Amino acid sequence: MKNRSRTTSSVSRRKFLAQSATAALAFTIIPRRVLGGTGYVPPSDKINIAFIGVGSQGMRVMLRFLREPDVQGIAVCDSNKSGANHPQWQTHEFCNSVRKLLGVNSGWDWLSPDQPIQLSHTLAVTSGVAGREPCQKIVDAYYGTQQRSGQYHGCSAYEDFRELLEKQQDLDAVVVCTTDNLHAAVSAAAMKKRKHVFCQKPLTHTIYEAQRIAEIARETGVATQIAVANQASESTRQLCEWIWDGAIGPVREVKNWSSRPFWPQGIERPKETEPVPDGLNWDLWLGPAPIRPYNHVYAPFAWRGWTDFGCGALGDMGSYSYDTIFRVLKLEVPVSVEASSSDRYDETYPLASIIHYDFPARGEMPPVKFTWYDGGLKPSRPEELEENRPFKNEKEGEEGEGMLFIGDRGKILCTFNGGNPE
Repeated sequence: MKNRSRTTSSVSRRKFLAQSATAALAFTIIPRRVLGGTGYVPPSDKINIAFIGVGSQGMRVMLRFLREPDVQGIAVCDSNKSGANHPQWQTHEFCNSVRKLLGVNSGWDWLSPDQPIQLSHTLAVTSGVAGREPCQKIVDAYYGTQQRSGQYHGCSAYEDFRELLEKQQDLDAVVVCTTDNLHAAVSAAAMKKRKHVFCQKPLTHTIYEAQRIAEIARETGVATQIAVANQASESTRQLCEWIWDGAIGPVREVKNWSSRPFWPQGIERPKETEPVPDGLNWDLWLGPAPIRPYNHVYAPFAWRGWTDFGCGALGDMGSYSYDTIFRVLKLEVPVSVEASSSDRYDETYPLASIIHYDFPARGEMPPVKFTWYDGGLKPSRPEELEENRPFKNEKEGEEGEGMLFIGDRGKILCTFNGGNPE
């Protein structure tokens, strides 16, 4: 694996800035607008970020970060050099997204071969190219056209996140978008190096990992964030105001349903062994999971349905909606949990499930029954809902997903994660 060399001094950028602050009176401070014009952010004010895990979702997240003026992408990392079988949610998605980032109207068609991919019997998408090599090219193209001569030194590419954390001396923070079973390992390693962490949901693969990650965050004092922004939304604030003000009376029940999974679940481990694709380090991809032969049913994307790698529909989507429900209803630990599902398999999650949680009273709020549905299952249609109105919120084009708060004097219907309450 090739890494572009970087020249580093014996004093880190952060240490230099800290030392310089004590001698601030010895310098003349020139406003940044004088140096670079309106909107210019000098390199000393930017956060140097590495993107770890740059498959389809990792690429999408990377593109969003690169648009931020105070972000400097300096490295990408993935166990896969490049793959052309990553799902795009719209035809030519990857190509169009990069063109938008770069402000161009042509080129980059190779990112979107647009071959058909049947993710499930109900969802067909098209193929895109992702991996460390394509993402390195995107970062280089983005900064190469806007940096002043001699100021941009290129984006490094790594196969192993441990090597990145050891060698990338100018790193401030990481964005983690690996398989779920690697979230904790990567985040913990970064925090122990005193790097800030933005981690894709779910935060971890197990409850123990979540507890340990929280401990490490407290011990190291670095900034951390999971990719769930419901708490900052106007819809969540509105729900809190309505329910806390008693708009529908005391809430005693809430229902949340998801159309996921739209990846394979409820299947046995394949008996066939397939050759590992060129450019994929299968051992690194497996991470802490037990060794198994490669098969396309695991990667890319389909790993979410396998217990060794993902967290199923609940882990994939519940991170969003549970944040809203717990915040609005001030929930903590349930007193009981009961689940039922379609057929169980040793290594994959069931095709569909229903999970019932019972929560105790909280202050003036009464006990709450919370029910989760996935795999296309839904609660009964509310009697108050007009016949010509679908049992979903169409404002966000959702199919088969929603959230329903049930109070003594009324009900509130929302999108899956609490958006557009009405």
